[in-house]
Amino acid sequence: MHRYPTVAEVTESARRLVSRFPGTGRLRRIGTSRAGRPIELLSVGHGPRHVLVVARPHPDEPVGGATALALAEWVAAGDRRSPATDPDAVTWDIVLCLDPDGAALSEGIEAATAGPDPTLARYYRAAFRPVAAEQPEWAPILGRRLPESSALFDTIDALRPVLQCSLHNVDAGGTWVQLTNDLPGLATPFAASASELGVPVQHGTYDALYWENPAPGIHVLPPPDSTARLAAGSENIGRSTWCAPQRYGGVTAIVEVPLWSTGTADDPAPHPDPAGALHRLSGLVREGGRQVTAVFDKARDFLPPAPDSPPGRVLEWMADDLYDLVADSWQPLTRQAESAPRAEDSPALTMAGISALEVVARRQPLRAAGLLLRLLDAADDPAAIALHHELTELFTTWCTDFETSLHLRPVPVPAQVELQTRTAVAAAECALRR
Repeated sequence: MHRYPTVAEVTESARRLVSRFPGTGRLRRIGTSRAGRPIELLSVGHGPRHVLVVARPHPDEPVGGATALALAEWVAAGDRRSPATDPDAVTWDIVLCLDPDGAALSEGIEAATAGPDPTLARYYRAAFRPVAAEQPEWAPILGRRLPESSALFDTIDALRPVLQCSLHNVDAGGTWVQLTNDLPGLATPFAASASELGVPVQHGTYDALYWENPAPGIHVLPPPDSTARLAAGSENIGRSTWCAPQRYGGVTAIVEVPLWSTGTADDPAPHPDPAGALHRLSGLVREGGRQVTAVFDKARDFLPPAPDSPPGRVLEWMADDLYDLVADSWQPLTRQAESAPRAEDSPALTMAGISALEVVARRQPLRAAGLLLRLLDAADDPAAIALHHELTELFTTWCTDFETSLHLRPVPVPAQVELQTRTAVAAAECALRR
């Protein structure tokens, strides 16, 4: 498949697989979303040990559905090239879409990214990403237990998986894996698959800025007593669905593959001026946030109230302090770069690491602008036309700057799916050996 499947297509393909492999595949509902949509689990195989796969935990990251189907086909066909995919030894349990409500608000993202030359503008105009407190994997950290989170927690408690594999996309950059516990042996097959498929391995990433980094692209969650656990800071990550398998000796692997690769994602060379770059990027995210928030402020009177509008809630959340939170999270790195810049001590101070932070600085205002343009499209107030024009000019400039500054290149969907599939299987092999 050369495009991402929709949630409906993934579900229909799962039903056909169950019909083609009677007894091997089973499809059942494990929960219901806040808006009443089903959360379905496809189980393939009958082995006593379980690998749990979670697709579409973020609705703006569409690769997981395609990877879920690829994994299910591999196991259902009885392919024993890997002990992890032997259906008599291991059962693969696949959540087809963890956030179906968010996916409904991202309808169109599959079409927007189809074809050989997808653009950032089409992607950000179609993408929807909920506030952190409405993201099923993340909400428990903030003290919320969503129905989607409960469905996943209950499934983990019932299956006690040796591995949970959470399938993610990053907008731009390289590929990497975050682990709740180390999986010795994963780095080699992961790097080999990425190389064969032409996807750079990301050296340094915002998502695991202060995690342990035993190998390029492999990041391991620090122990609970560490004070530097996440880029944006969270002492409660143990409450997340990621850490739930640890109760049973299991590990979670968060597998990120890029929609677009960047020119320096795998460049380990020291950045010539990391302190200057960090100051510039902090200013970039703050100024972009200020500009999109200024347009939002002018439109508040005629837009739907935030409590009734998921995009509005995201815009309010971002306008509150998210841009500053991102920029402030880089201050320890900036101080390090100013005092004694040593790239070997911090992958974030390399060419690759700085480019990963630039992705974050550029994408935050673009996410907000794409959502606000969607709301302005639907508004019937005369002022919406002028504001739409004002924001479109910013949005177009930001997309162009993003593409040119980081030398973006689309990663073909089949390569994303193949890399994520191989990485999930390799991680399962390592987890089964623990």
